[in-house]
Amino acid sequence: MSSQISPHVRVRFAPSPTGYLHVGGARTALYNYLFAKKNNGKFILRIEDTDEARSTQESLQGVVDDMVWLGLKWDEGVDPITLQDVGPFGPYRQSERLSIYKEIVEQLLNSGKAYYCFLTDQEIEKQREESAAAGHFAHVNSPYQDWTLEQAKVKLAAGEKAVVRFKTRELKKDYIFNDQVRGEVKFPSDMVGDFVVLRSGGMPVYNFCCAIDDHLMKITHVFRAEEHLPNTLRQLMIYEAMGWQAPEFGHMALILDEDRQKLSKRKGAVACGQLKQEGYLPSAILNFIALLGWSHPEEKEILSVEEMIQAFDISRLNLSGAIFDRVKFKWMNAQHLRATPNKELWNLVQPFLARENMELPQDPAWQEMSVSVFKTSMETLVDAIELYKPLNDKSYVVLPEADETLKWEPTKAVLSAWRDLVKAHPSDYMTEAEFLKIQDEVKNITGAKGKNLFMPIRVAVIGKPHGTELKTLVPLIKKSSLVQRAEMALALA
Repeated sequence: MSSQISPHVRVRFAPSPTGYLHVGGARTALYNYLFAKKNNGKFILRIEDTDEARSTQESLQGVVDDMVWLGLKWDEGVDPITLQDVGPFGPYRQSERLSIYKEIVEQLLNSGKAYYCFLTDQEIEKQREESAAAGHFAHVNSPYQDWTLEQAKVKLAAGEKAVVRFKTRELKKDYIFNDQVRGEVKFPSDMVGDFVVLRSGGMPVYNFCCAIDDHLMKITHVFRAEEHLPNTLRQLMIYEAMGWQAPEFGHMALILDEDRQKLSKRKGAVACGQLKQEGYLPSAILNFIALLGWSHPEEKEILSVEEMIQAFDISRLNLSGAIFDRVKFKWMNAQHLRATPNKELWNLVQPFLARENMELPQDPAWQEMSVSVFKTSMETLVDAIELYKPLNDKSYVVLPEADETLKWEPTKAVLSAWRDLVKAHPSDYMTEAEFLKIQDEVKNITGAKGKNLFMPIRVAVIGKPHGTELKTLVPLIKKSSLVQRAEMALALA
């Protein structure tokens, strides 16, 4: 197998399909994506599904769907719809690469760089307890490390179970590499003992698969979260044992919550799918997470993906953890929302309104006008629900908080005048100026002013005396609806 690395940038995002796509994972995917695009390279989606107990097809599809929704399009990997391989270096799911791993295991066994180990869990636990009591590293000291392959095969033939361990005892040196984010990193070889590469059931372990896949897929740069830093030592050992060139590594600082703890589900939504349900835009999510650990050279805060690609440089990644500030996140989402063209924004808002079974006009001109009115009051798409409710005839009801207003002496006259003037209006909808003119006419006819004028009209429009400014709402409500609502209010006055 070739030890050559690709002359072109090739990076990968390698999620495990054991749950949702976390914002931390999305940030790792984004940084790899930006690096690939900036350097005219390839972005690969590899699925690390060797955890048989926890990996599910549902989680895999969820992760793929979230990546597609975010717009992080990969060049090679599983097809977003069929989940079949697309690209020259497949399979891209580790569970389908077992024969490849077994072949490498055989090479390591035959070269004496790995061995079969028959230690039981109880024997390993006893060793660990003794090492801990003596204050040593709790490394496994296997009595089988010097057995010949022939000896081990006799035991296997007798039906005994064994793992395959990578031999580290003779690697007495420091492993030094230049981390693209952290600078020089040094690991003494005795940090790890003889580690497992193949479980007794035949399934290879993460670090082993990862090193092999990165090599065979010609990955040039591995950018991942700092929690993977300790894994690098084992992977470097495998590269060295196979005579392969290692990729460049970069380990990014974690995303932290407001208490400077690792971001977790306990503190609120951290799954991309949940953020979608909460009405966040993909462009805002990418913008926000890009700045959790990276900064634009001109300190710009509102960025398109294209602007991120142009400015992205690994040297600008921060070493310290970034705080996931939910207030700022909402503010940033609002900026992206307001920059969205009205027609597109309506298409984004509409599913949230449909979820509430709202019956609203189908006229595109009305739809675009409505979002132009409401977009400055929205932080997320969910906010549209409360903003649009007063426009939905089925939602109109005179609430108990209107009772006092309905008892005021001028109210009946105000509601009657309002109804008659609206009914006489020549077109189906009125402008803001026409509404203000009718309101003045009601004042002149009834003599009511101040709250005695405004509150009864508001009850006739939205069913309560306080709420959204009528000059923004009334032009969005059809004349026939306004008349019907006024009559419902009058019946209670």
